Amino acid sequence: MKKTALLFVLATGFMATAFTVGFNQKKPWPVPDNFKKMKNPIASNAEAIAAGKSLWATHCKSCHGTKGLGDGSKAAQLKTEPGDFSITEVQAQTDGALYYKTSEGREDMPSFKKKIPDADDIWSIVLFVRTLKK
Repeated sequence: MKKTALLFVLATGFMATAFTVGFNQKKPWPVPDNFKKMKNPIASNAEAIAAGKSLWATHCKSCHGTKGLGDGSKAAQLKTEPGDFSITEVQAQTDGALYYKTSEGREDMPSFKKKIPDADDIWSIVLFVRTLKK
């Protein structure tokens, strides 16, 4: 009986761990090629970055945090992790890919193309995201 109970506990623990690991894996976020190749039409300068930072504070900070570390005040309430924008995997994405993800959204990440209808403003956010490197 003890052997059966031990096997049950081990099997249950294994299944719970496998579920948790599988659930927390980051799902790929494919970006259409035409967006990957898009160049940011906004020049990276202090004014554009400041505009992006202001928009970030209004629209992004509550989930992604002040420094883009995924530690915003609403982050714990989300089903998906908001991610760390300072890491190489994020910074290595093209400006067009970041623009696409911000504009389109998915799951907990809302689409911002209606909330921020001026495309130049989203491009300014992308410029600000580039300052979030470690």
